[in-house]
Amino acid sequence: MRVPGGSRAALINSCAAMISVSNLGKAWGGDTLFDKVSLQLNAGSRYGLVGANGSGKSTFLKILAGEEIASDGQINIPKRARLGVLEQDHFQYETTPILEVAMMGRHDVWEALAERERLLSHSDDEEFDTDRYADVEDYILRNDGYALEARAGEILEGLGIPTRVHREPMRVLSGGFKLRVLLAQCLAADPDVLLLDEPTNHLDILTIRWLEKFLVAFPGCAIIISHDHRFLDNVVTHILDVDYETILLYHGNYTDFVDSKAEERDRKETEIEKREAEIAHHKEFIDRFKAKASKARQAKSKMKLMERIVIEKLPQTSRRYPTFKFFQRRPSGRQVLTVEGVSKSYGSNRVLNDVSLTVQRGERLAILGPNGIGKSTLLKIAMGVIPADSGRVEWGYETWPGYFAQDHREAVEASEQTVEAWFWELVPGETISFVRGKLAEVLFQKDEVEKPLRALSGGEAARLVFAKLSVTKPNVLVLDEPTNHLDLEAIEALIDGLEAYDGTLIFVSHDRWFVSKLANRILEISPAGIRDFVGSYDEYVDRCGDDHLDAEAVLARARQERKKESAAKKVASPAADAERAKQTKKLERERDRLTGEIDRAEKRVHAISELFCNPGFFDKTPSPEVRKLENEQKTLSTRLDELMASWEKVEKELAGVTAR
Repeated sequence: MRVPGGSRAALINSCAAMISVSNLGKAWGGDTLFDKVSLQLNAGSRYGLVGANGSGKSTFLKILAGEEIASDGQINIPKRARLGVLEQDHFQYETTPILEVAMMGRHDVWEALAERERLLSHSDDEEFDTDRYADVEDYILRNDGYALEARAGEILEGLGIPTRVHREPMRVLSGGFKLRVLLAQCLAADPDVLLLDEPTNHLDILTIRWLEKFLVAFPGCAIIISHDHRFLDNVVTHILDVDYETILLYHGNYTDFVDSKAEERDRKETEIEKREAEIAHHKEFIDRFKAKASKARQAKSKMKLMERIVIEKLPQTSRRYPTFKFFQRRPSGRQVLTVEGVSKSYGSNRVLNDVSLTVQRGERLAILGPNGIGKSTLLKIAMGVIPADSGRVEWGYETWPGYFAQDHREAVEASEQTVEAWFWELVPGETISFVRGKLAEVLFQKDEVEKPLRALSGGEAARLVFAKLSVTKPNVLVLDEPTNHLDLEAIEALIDGLEAYDGTLIFVSHDRWFVSKLANRILEISPAGIRDFVGSYDEYVDRCGDDHLDAEAVLARARQERKKESAAKKVASPAADAERAKQTKKLERERDRLTGEIDRAEKRVHAISELFCNPGFFDKTPSPEVRKLENEQKTLSTRLDELMASWEKVEKELAGVTAR
């Protein structure tokens, strides 16, 4: 809890070293995760926590959060520092309004606001507790409580959860969007230290871009676990590498770290080679001259020199790189896939509308777009998993598609078999040594092949499905979010395997680095329609002239395109009849009126927010006046939603008249 009268900025400025770690160690049974870790983590720095799956990344984060106890050493965090920890259990909030779940990030302030409302509901009672109300009001003011709702709402919007559902209970959201609310809860906590374990899971590319901007502007100390190479490069200032049974600090982003670590390892190996050569040289001299009396003294001196040379044994890395090999049984025909006029709705929600595309042999097509836009649905329709409402899908001559589904783990876990037994059924004519060799390539070694499928982690299940694709030899690989459960090493190995694959590749991914390494064609699906571009991801971004994955840029460009279309239609229809012109003017007047009212309402809401942000405002302003401003702001926000709905309706009517 913040000290009365203090501010987050003052706390951060006074505590440059937000976290101090001294001789920290953690062991499970006889296995050491890390030992003798000493670090100083500072405000204003963002640390990417990387390492192999099972190396201890999440454990280290839990120790920092106070959720686990270290085996050795200690951690010092300023008592006043507030931690923002990303939760994973969304089931506890099923009946709670989405906005309130986000506000619970500042649980003390949220409780104070709730108590204030309870007290006010009895303000007319004779026993109204004025002293308690004054204490609660004072606590809210000192902790910027009146800005909490707006901050939480803004963060929810940034994470792709629209204002219209903020008052709905959590149960209306899918699992992925519920986890976004938990991320909003963590970010809305106004923390001094952020501890984020895989925050990009279940986020689409647009939302990842928003999160990157949020974190880059975050003034506190952030420690982030992520398997997203591009995300780490864009966000972090340092890397914490969990390897060799310790945690080492590197300056720079992930790419800088990879280069620095390789150079450091090479330097140590070169130093060891020099020392081994020196020992060999001394030993040779000793062996040659130890029997000669004239050289015995020199030989003895050489022996002492040799004994003083200490060669430090380099520890083995915990990182493991699988090997993914993909082959096609035979090339397909030139035209691989034809999708024509495909539409699909789930109830009243239409996710695909008249989609058509053709895929040629050898293409590497990346399908991009926000969550819920229909990317996975398109792949499922293409693979025959679900039917389209209308349109047709046709695979070309001699095509053999292999499918990696986003829910691949469920298909694997449906079997009661062991890893070895399940895989052997795919290649019944092969020997046990072939089966175990293929499983070893994807890191199932020794007793791991006897593991039951139901006990596999997400990453293990993904590696097993890729092993299946390596022996079934499809000439078209259809992959839906293939990197979701893989660590950085497995993602790098998958890229190597797919780069060497000579078949056709169709994939959906939110990992921009993965897309940039593989795609030679981009299909972006957005609410405005489909954009099809032949070329690499980087060429596509260059062609757009901005980062087209920035939500603000997308909206701005959409507005520009609508203006151009409107202007072109006006030029193309100089002889529009009088009735249409009359109707157009009427709609334009209504649109302009609504636009003016929206501008005035937005300015007033902004002005009230500015008042709330003025230092000492809540101390100087009487409570009735504060409540009046709060109510005005809420009323205006509701009115803005109504005005925007009316404005959108008029825009659609105007577009329809213009089109005629």
